[in-house]
Amino acid sequence: MKYCKKCLEPSTRPNNTFNKDGICKVCEYYNSLKEVNWDERLEILHDLVSKYKIPKKETNFDCIIGVSGGKDSVRQALWARDKLGLKPLLVCLTYPPEQLTNIGAENISNLIDLGFDVHTVALAPETWKKLINLGFKNYVNICKSSELALFSTVPRLALSYKIPLVLWGENPGLQTGDSATLAEEGYDGNNLRNLNTLSGGDYQWMLDEGFSHKDLIGYSYPDQKEFENSNVQIIYLGWFMPDWSSLDNGLFSSLNGLIIKTQSPIDSGDISYVTSVDDDWVTFNQMIKYLKFGFGRATEIVNEEIRKEKISRDEGIDLVTKYDGKCNEECIESFCDYIKISKKEFWLKVMEATNKELFEISFNNEKFKAVPKFKVGIGL
Repeated sequence: MKYCKKCLEPSTRPNNTFNKDGICKVCEYYNSLKEVNWDERLEILHDLVSKYKIPKKETNFDCIIGVSGGKDSVRQALWARDKLGLKPLLVCLTYPPEQLTNIGAENISNLIDLGFDVHTVALAPETWKKLINLGFKNYVNICKSSELALFSTVPRLALSYKIPLVLWGENPGLQTGDSATLAEEGYDGNNLRNLNTLSGGDYQWMLDEGFSHKDLIGYSYPDQKEFENSNVQIIYLGWFMPDWSSLDNGLFSSLNGLIIKTQSPIDSGDISYVTSVDDDWVTFNQMIKYLKFGFGRATEIVNEEIRKEKISRDEGIDLVTKYDGKCNEECIESFCDYIKISKKEFWLKVMEATNKELFEISFNNEKFKAVPKFKVGIGL
C-alpha cells in the first residue's frame, strides 16, 4: 500500500494508477484545472445542451437527472433549470422505509418545494431485501445490488420516456480515479457502466441466485447498443463547474433548503455532514470499504479539500486517522434487524472480508477489532 505524494489517495483503490512521480490521476486532473478557461467550458455546455433541448411545442422534458435529495441533487437541478434554462425531470430511486432516513424524505420534499417535477421509483421491496442480503452474505457489500439499481434507473427511464439528455454530477474517472469510466471528452458519461461498482452492468450473480430477468428490470443498466440506437447522452455537469466538490455543493444546497446531518463524524466518518444523508446504512458500507481497501468516506472528503488547497496534507492525515472507517452501533443494529441476522454474524462476515495485509484483526467476546498495519499518508 502506497499513498499519492500530494493527497491521501491509496494505491488500493480499484482502477487507480499513479504517475512516475507518485502522483495520482485525480491530483493530476485537479492541477490541470488551474489552466482551464471556464467560460469556454460553459460555451461547450450550452452548445451541447442546444442539441438536445426539446422544442417548446413538443411535450417532453429536456433532460433527466437522478436525485437523492442531497447536496449534489439540489445543485444539479437548480443549475440545469436556472443557469441552462432546461426543463428537467428529476428521478429518485427511493429506499424501503427501514433504509430511508427522515432527512432523506424531507430533502426530496424540498426539491418538490423548489418547483421541480420529481418521479419516484420504488422497486419490489422483497426483491430489494433479498438482494441486499445476498450482497452482504456473498460479497460483504450491501450496495452491490442497490448501486446497480441507482445507476440503472435514470438511463432506463431516459430510454423509456425518449429523453435524450442525462445530466450526472462528477466524472468518477477524473474526480475519484476510476479510470475505466473515462471517455475521449471529460464531460462524456456514456462509459459510466464501467464504474468499478457496476461491473459493466453485469447482474449474472443475481440470475444465478434464481431471479428472472423480469425480476431485475430495475437493476438492468442499458447496454452500449441501446444507448447508440436511442442517441441518449450522459453529460457530467461537474466537469463544467470550477467549484464542484462535496463541501461546496453542501454549502450551496444548504442555502437552498437541504437538511444536513447532526451525527458526529466519530459516529459516521462524515466530516462534511452532507454525504449520503438519505441512507444511514451507507455509513457501515463505508466502514467495510475502509476495512477492505484502507480508505473510506473521510479519505474521500479530505482528498477533495487537499486538492483544492483548502487544507494541508498533514491536516488531512490527522482527520483521516481520527475519523476514517467510523460507524455507530445503532446503524449496524438497524441493518441486522432488517436482514434478520445477529450482530455476531454481522461482525464475523466483516472479519472475513477485512484485508489481513492492511489490518491486525481480533474477535473476542463478540467484539471485532481491526488495527491498521499502515500509517495514513505513508502506507505499509
